[in-house]
Amino acid sequence: MSGKLSFILSMIIFGAVGVFAKYIKLPSSEIAFWMSLIGSCFLLVIFFYKKERFTKISILQNKWPLVLSSLALCGNWIFLFQAYKETTIANAALSYYFAPVLVICLSPIILKEKILVRKVFYICVALVGLFFIVQSQTTETSEHYIGIVYGLIAACFYTIVTFTNKYIRGLKEPDNTIIQLALAALFLALYLLGTNGFQVMQIDIKSISLLIALGIVHAGIGFYLFFFGMRHLKGQSIAILSYIDPLTSLVISTMIIGEKMTTLQIIGAILLLGATCLSEMDKTKHISQ
Repeated sequence: MSGKLSFILSMIIFGAVGVFAKYIKLPSSEIAFWMSLIGSCFLLVIFFYKKERFTKISILQNKWPLVLSSLALCGNWIFLFQAYKETTIANAALSYYFAPVLVICLSPIILKEKILVRKVFYICVALVGLFFIVQSQTTETSEHYIGIVYGLIAACFYTIVTFTNKYIRGLKEPDNTIIQLALAALFLALYLLGTNGFQVMQIDIKSISLLIALGIVHAGIGFYLFFFGMRHLKGQSIAILSYIDPLTSLVISTMIIGEKMTTLQIIGAILLLGATCLSEMDKTKHISQ
């Protein structure tokens, strides 16, 4: 399988995660736990099948970034899955995809990157797009508005994951992914034991099937294809193909599930995704020069 095809498939899988999470009758924290656990076990089986070994020195050198990133990953999934439950898949996906804009805003502070005037323009356009998406729901139900807020909080956690992984050095894949998924599962297990406990035995067969599929397909196969594809693609190709993720969510939301989008939402989606896409293309073009 080619790198491009692998990456495209991973984006389609990631874009479809809302269908699984929305209809699993479990708290978002427990969905995140089982997804992390199943995904890490799945990748671990592949890891040992290929007779790979963990690099202990690299793990110890990166212990604090790994812990912080795993904690942020827990928050990311909890709020994202809750967003899918509270609002439409399209709203959750679009609000969550505000994360790249946050990365652009914080990069000059955290990574000491230079911010350009056109970057500020992209941020402003994306903010207008997000305003249109939120505004179109404020006249409907408060649940939609809360769902969008949860999506934005998930985006904040994803931004932390992005920046933290910039400080991880010398840890190859899939070691990094397996460790972060396993740590996330551990932290979520401790959280669940300290709160409402596990409720997986109380759900129906449909939810259990969706949960297993979410862990294997999204966290396991999805991440495996994602990292395999990244090794064979240039930065600009990765940036452009990444937009298959939110577009898949929109297609599933409107054409398959039957969720409706207002004209204002469609305009907001175009502005938000378009501004972020142009910013990513501009960044990768600058790097390649």
